[in-house]
Order: sequence, then C-alpha cells, then structure tokens
Amino acid sequence: MRNHGGVRLVIATCTVDYEGRLSAHLPEAPRLLLVKNDGSISIHSDDRAYKPLNWMNPPCRIVEEDGDDGARRWVVSNPKGETLTITITEIHTEMSHDLGVAPGLVKDGVEAHLQELLAANPATIEPGLTLVRREYPTDIGPVDLLCRDGEGRVVAIEVKRVGEIASVDQLTRYLERLERDSRLAGLRGVLVATSIKPQATVLARDRGIGCVEVDYAALRGLGTRNLTLF
Repeated sequence: MRNHGGVRLVIATCTVDYEGRLSAHLPEAPRLLLVKNDGSISIHSDDRAYKPLNWMNPPCRIVEEDGDDGARRWVVSNPKGETLTITITEIHTEMSHDLGVAPGLVKDGVEAHLQELLAANPATIEPGLTLVRREYPTDIGPVDLLCRDGEGRVVAIEVKRVGEIASVDQLTRYLERLERDSRLAGLRGVLVATSIKPQATVLARDRGIGCVEVDYAALRGLGTRNLTLF
C-alpha cells in the first residue's frame, strides 16, 4: 500500500472477507476504513460505538491492488497466516493526517494512586508476586506493572479504575509486544481494577488473562475486603 503517513481514513462501499482461525464475511455496504501508522487496520460501521466490525493488529502487511473487475482490493496479512481482503467498489471520502507523537495516557487520580499502591505491595494482587518495574516500556506504550510470580514467571499487569473490554484489548496488545522478548519467557497477563465488567472478564478468560478486583479504600488502609480472582 502507498505510504500516506499518519492515520488514513477512507469511507468506501466495500465487502470484507476474513480467513484465519475461522471465516467471516461482511456484505457490501458503506464503511469506514481506518489505517494507523503502526500498520493496524480496522473496519467500522455507523454503530457499535468504538468497536470495529473487523480488524488486524500490527505487525501486518497491506497490499493495495486493482482487480480486473474494476474494484480495488486491499489484502491485509499477518505472520499468523490470517488475511483480510477488503474489496472496494467506490470510495466516497479519503484523507490522511499525521497525528505526531502521542503524549501518552494521563491516568486519573484514583487510577494513578492505585498503581502506586499496588507497586508498593504487589502481593496484594497475588501471593508471591514481586515488582520488577513500573511503567515497563513497549513500542506502543508502557505496561503499568511488570512483576514475577512465586514460580519466577513474568506477569504483565494493567491497572484500571474500571476494567472494561477495551482494557483487555489494551493488555492483549502489550502482551503481544512483550512476547517478542525472549527474556520474558512464560509471560502472562493480569487485569487489576476496583471493578471489572462481566463482559471483560469473559473476554479475558478466553485470552488466558487473569482478572483481580481490589478495594481502593482497603489498599489505603480504610477498610478490608477479600480480593476476587476470576
């Protein structure tokens, strides 16, 4: 695909076909195609809030080609052998914009303080857990806490005030990056929050990610409540 730089937004009438762990087809309709500078691509409709209809995380390769039938095709592939084929019959709007360097997420006071409290006492999350580093860097942003458990396994921990599906997706992306480092063999992830939505718990379980709810007041020494591990 041509390098447009930054974020590329395309509103087009298209079909989408996914081949990988299963097969999926989106029939022809107007959709928003979002290509980010990190190589990721997502397909959106005019509902479902932030959640895309289909997507592919980086690293992936996007090849743009013109078919004999006059349609334009984007063929997106990744190292896992998955492919997204987007067949475009009409482009309505197209633009690119360089967003520059992201300043990073600024956590609210509760979330930032919760991270501090857990970093000071990681065994509150899980017995035997010890801190390796706060804000452990990846090329898409830092994971809140990197720890080791009692068996020496590395544990990546994302801390939220409220754990939602987006929180699980964020931690999943961090784990994909961290798994490329051979020093972090046996890596696993845990989402920690004062409350975790049931849908997030289900998704986390499917992805092998642990979920722990903590009581912020208890951590501050204002009360007690048992931790819940899902």
